Amino acid sequence: MTFINTIRSLITDILHEEPLSGHTTFQVGGPAEFFMQPETTHELTQVWNACRTHDIPLTILGDGSNVLVSDTGIRGMVVSTKRMNKIEISDNGKIHAQAGARLSRVAELACRAGIAGFEFASGIPGTVGGAVYMNAGAYDHDIGEFCESVTMFDNETFTKSGTEMEFGYRKSFAQQSSLLILEAVFQLKPGNKTEDIRAKMVELNNRRKNSQPLESLSAGSTFKRPPGFYAGKLIEDSELKGFAIGGAKVSEKHAGFIVNTGNATAQDIYDLIEAVRQRVHNKFNVWLEPEVRLLGFNN
Repeated sequence: MTFINTIRSLITDILHEEPLSGHTTFQVGGPAEFFMQPETTHELTQVWNACRTHDIPLTILGDGSNVLVSDTGIRGMVVSTKRMNKIEISDNGKIHAQAGARLSRVAELACRAGIAGFEFASGIPGTVGGAVYMNAGAYDHDIGEFCESVTMFDNETFTKSGTEMEFGYRKSFAQQSSLLILEAVFQLKPGNKTEDIRAKMVELNNRRKNSQPLESLSAGSTFKRPPGFYAGKLIEDSELKGFAIGGAKVSEKHAGFIVNTGNATAQDIYDLIEAVRQRVHNKFNVWLEPEVRLLGFNN
C-alpha cells in the first residue's frame, strides 16, 4: 500500500500542498506536501508509524507560533496538534494537558480552579507540546519548573518524569531524538483565590503589551538569550531597531523581535535574522542563536 493510501486508511482529513502561511504566526511559508490535524493520540502515533515505515519525513508544527517555514515549504508530512487539546484538572493541583492544548487555555482554566503557578504562561503563544519541547518560559519561570511528567512516543508510548526530561534554558530531553510529545502533567498550587491569580495574569500580560510588539506578526522572541547578555539589548546597541529587509523588520518596540510588516517573505525574515546575527557578532563577538525553529531551509 502506498504512503498516501496508508494515511487515508488512518485519517481521511488530509490535505495536499497545504499553504503553511495560514498555520504560522509569521503568516509566511510555502506548502506542506501533506498536512493533517489529528484529534487523538492514536491517530498521531499511527501516522508516525506510517511515516517511519515509508521513510517519509514528519514535522510537528503545533500551533505554528515559534517557527519560520521557508517559502518552498516542507516536504513529507506536517502535523498540527492543535486539535489534540484536552485539559483535565485535579483537586490536588495536577493538570493533565494534551500536546495541542494552548498554554493560555491551561493558564485560564488553572486560574478558574484557584490553582496558581501558571500565570507566567498565560501570555506565551503556542501549545503544551512546543512549550515542553523548548522549555518555554517568561518572567523568571519556565515549563520545566512545574512539569511532573511527560508522555511521549517512539515506537511505543512511555513516560518520563520532569527530572528525567533534563530541562534547561530552551532545551529538554525531547530535542535529543525524534520523539512525539503526547501529553504533560503539571503540578501547581491549589487553594488560591481566583481573583489573586487573575490579578497576577493581568499584571504580566500588561507588561507584555507595553514591552513587546504583540500587535505585529511575529513568532515571539527571535533569539535565545546568550550567556551573560540579553539578545534585545545587544541588537539595540548594534543600532538595529527598525532595520528592515523587504517586509521583515527588527521591532522598534523590542529589538529582540523580528516582525512581518505585512508583505514579508520567509526569505526576508531569514535574511534579516542572519544580518542581525552578523552585525551583533561584528560589534560584540557574540553569535546569537535563533530561538525560532527554521523549517524547510537548506542549512
